[in-house]
Amino acid sequence: MPPSKLDSIYRRMLITRFFERGWGKPENLQKLFQFRKIISRRDTCFPLVPKDYPVQIVKEERYPDCVVLEGHFLTPLELHLPGIVPKKAQTAHFQVVLPNHWQDRHQPMCIHLAGTGDHFFWRRRNLIAKPLLKEGNIGSIILENPFYGTRKPDNQVRSNLHNVSDIFVMGGCLILECLVLLHWCERNGFGPLGITGLSMGGHMASLAATNWPKPLVLVPCLSWSTAATVFTTGVMSQSINWDMLETQYYSDGKYCERLSKMVTVIDDAFMAGQKFIRNFSQSMIELEEDIKNSKTNNLPNSKNTPEDNHSLTRLMKYILPTTSNDNKINITKINWWEREALQFMRGMMDECTHLKNFSVPKETSLTIAVCAKDDAYVPREGCTGLEDIWPGAEIRYLDAGHVSAYVLYQKLFRSCIIEAFERAKKLETGVNNENTDNKLTYHQLLDKYVNAL
Repeated sequence: MPPSKLDSIYRRMLITRFFERGWGKPENLQKLFQFRKIISRRDTCFPLVPKDYPVQIVKEERYPDCVVLEGHFLTPLELHLPGIVPKKAQTAHFQVVLPNHWQDRHQPMCIHLAGTGDHFFWRRRNLIAKPLLKEGNIGSIILENPFYGTRKPDNQVRSNLHNVSDIFVMGGCLILECLVLLHWCERNGFGPLGITGLSMGGHMASLAATNWPKPLVLVPCLSWSTAATVFTTGVMSQSINWDMLETQYYSDGKYCERLSKMVTVIDDAFMAGQKFIRNFSQSMIELEEDIKNSKTNNLPNSKNTPEDNHSLTRLMKYILPTTSNDNKINITKINWWEREALQFMRGMMDECTHLKNFSVPKETSLTIAVCAKDDAYVPREGCTGLEDIWPGAEIRYLDAGHVSAYVLYQKLFRSCIIEAFERAKKLETGVNNENTDNKLTYHQLLDKYVNAL
């Protein structure tokens, strides 16, 4: 089906621009690519975070309907890759939403990861965590994303990540930080445990869940098997200065000569790009025709005045494609998907975010993924399906686009989380887990970090 028109319009109305400063330092990218090979395997990632990793709870507030805790800890990524995380993002901040009284012996706890632009805690707390507590007696941990809210570098505007490498730093932080929080939950008697998120948060949740060696609830919403298509064929690609990235790619031989050889495109970008362009262009043609018809066909019951129609036309001219020479990628440009810089982006994203490169979750029957059929933000064409990568996982589809699904289906997302936790409660307590013996202590990790400086 063609991508959602609403997704296309909404993206064009936003002023967020990504990666304005380029790819990031080549030496940082090289470290991240190498570290990806460690954190993508459960047997090598899980030992990176000691079970006694320190977490500080600094605030507790009691309300008639819940208890809210606030806490923080140092992101483990700073200990393993010193200097790669911006100073402001090194402290992970989180909120915990708990019931005043648990209804039974289970104390389920779900970590909520943020989608693009979801700064601070209030949105997830009010739209997901509190209703989830009321409807399913499930506690929540709301983790602030690196580069967002209290963790946003001072020189960053809104959600505009400066470098492509920032998205990989964010992912590395969240993968290890979720391990910290899962250990904290176990130390405090919570369980069963789970992770969820919407959009970018859904994909980050999928990555984080792969490294926990026990059954874990996972409900990724409005995401898919890789972030590659999001930035190369989805509507987000229009918010990237491709000409600048291409210039930087060729001006520094480290990108095209060394780093490009460290990444691999997993799925067929060519076919995905072709199909997206064809469907996207058709959607925009249909949208322009709808606007023209709205001007010429004055329905008897219509309350629109000529001035309203004129304003609508001016608005659509602003948000629809124009012939002006700007920095956005020209999606109708011949062979744009074959440009080497774009293929480098695809390879980087696949290398660091494709679920094929990560371990399979311990218990895939506890995974319920919710996807939008007409998602223009997260195209699925040309990508390996989740059901192929994670046999046993359940995939549910909504007749909606990305934006409309986010607005209209919050209750459905919560019901899927509740259902997955009910499945977890029914699992036998004697599930045969992998070896979870992590002998590394926090003090040993800290000594290793100090010696590396």
